[in-house]
Amino acid sequence: MPSEVRIRFAPSPTGALHVGGARTALFNWLFTRKNHGKFLLRIEDTDVKRSTRASLEQILDSLQWLGLQWDEGPFFQSERKAHYEEAIGQLLHTGNAYKCFCSPKRLNELRARAKAMSAPFIYDRMCATLSDAEVQRREAQGERCTIRFHVPLSGETIFDDVIFGPVRVENKLIGDFVIARSDGLATYNLCAVVDDNLMSISHVIRGEDHLSNTSKQILLYHALRYPVPKFVHLPLILEPDKAPLSKRHGATDVLQLREEGFLPEAVVNFLALLGWAYNGATEVFSLDELISKFSLKAVSKAAAVFDATKLLWMNGLYMRSLPQKVVIDRAKAFMAGAGYDIPQYDSKWLDGIITLEIERSKTLKELAAHLEFFLSDQLRYDETAVEKFLLREESQEIIGHVRNRLASLEQFDIKTLEQALRSLAEELNLKFGQVVHPTRVALTGSSASPGIFDVITNLGQSRVVARLDSALELIRQRRQP
Repeated sequence: MPSEVRIRFAPSPTGALHVGGARTALFNWLFTRKNHGKFLLRIEDTDVKRSTRASLEQILDSLQWLGLQWDEGPFFQSERKAHYEEAIGQLLHTGNAYKCFCSPKRLNELRARAKAMSAPFIYDRMCATLSDAEVQRREAQGERCTIRFHVPLSGETIFDDVIFGPVRVENKLIGDFVIARSDGLATYNLCAVVDDNLMSISHVIRGEDHLSNTSKQILLYHALRYPVPKFVHLPLILEPDKAPLSKRHGATDVLQLREEGFLPEAVVNFLALLGWAYNGATEVFSLDELISKFSLKAVSKAAAVFDATKLLWMNGLYMRSLPQKVVIDRAKAFMAGAGYDIPQYDSKWLDGIITLEIERSKTLKELAAHLEFFLSDQLRYDETAVEKFLLREESQEIIGHVRNRLASLEQFDIKTLEQALRSLAEELNLKFGQVVHPTRVALTGSSASPGIFDVITNLGQSRVVARLDSALELIRQRRQP
């Protein structure tokens, strides 16, 4: 075993980086940082047909957005073919592997037979005893072959998983598995073992779904006389209904979370709690705190649950707790990415209205939506608010008085506005709220907004008067027989 902690995250560029993969990357990264080791990035791109440049870029972008910077790499399996061929040659030479000429048709028949008997498919070793002369003859005739690892028929393969403890697998249940396809390309298990040895990997931290691969890989480590790393299998992530995680319960693609306006700090904190807990009570951690407190001993065997509601709550918490300037800058960048022409707005004014909306926004996307009534005069009225506050019998008269009072003001500061509207309420013998509620809907299109005086001062006198006129016209139109 290497004396230095060296951990690798090894995604396949056949799709986006999803929550499960991101959680695995995070736990690898935290363990590395806690132990002052190296975090390596390996791209497992041997599936030529399904691997794409777009998926690779998405994975790299996702890791960087989350702040999980790698120390070495990325390394590409597609560039290591010679190393795999050398290992396969060694296994053939030592008798730990053999060439299999069985056709796909025959293998399918064996699988169908096993299925009919409700038994697992285990290759019957028909080609394991072929003589060298027979192998040469069939190759000379142009027959294609795979290469299978020769699994011992007796005994067990045993390993001590850091999370799940001792795992024992009877060798006879493993079966002689393929390590090279008929096109000559090495398979996942062989590539992973060779690469982990080349990269001096000390710990393999990956999802529980890889447990079934581990016994095969340990057999390969022993046959190739490689040191065996420590294995750590993380619990699965399930949806609230205990089904395997999918897109049905919200965004599971990491960059989709970014597009939905989530903050990377909140996502990292949330991911850390998927299978790990510090003391059962504390849930909010800075990145430095996660590094210092993280321990594989505190990772549960039980499956974690992806709770989208909790993620939303946590993101809102970070919206309010991060430095205000950080959130403002993130909001501007998000809005620019969503198509808003940010340079057209006065920077100080834009900072001010963003600040007003931070407290009542759980995501940057929600914040941008809340700002829409400030940025556009094409109001989208909430029909429930219109019915409740604008179409009441007294609302037309109230808004008319508010319109005239605000249009007549020579100063438009908060103190002057508050005095003007409160005195108007007294003159009309109304509670202040009876004046504010229809005015808010008229100005924002909604019954919820920042404080009414903040709304009025940031819209400015001419826009306020124009919107009150539009609201009066809307009321007149709705009341026409």
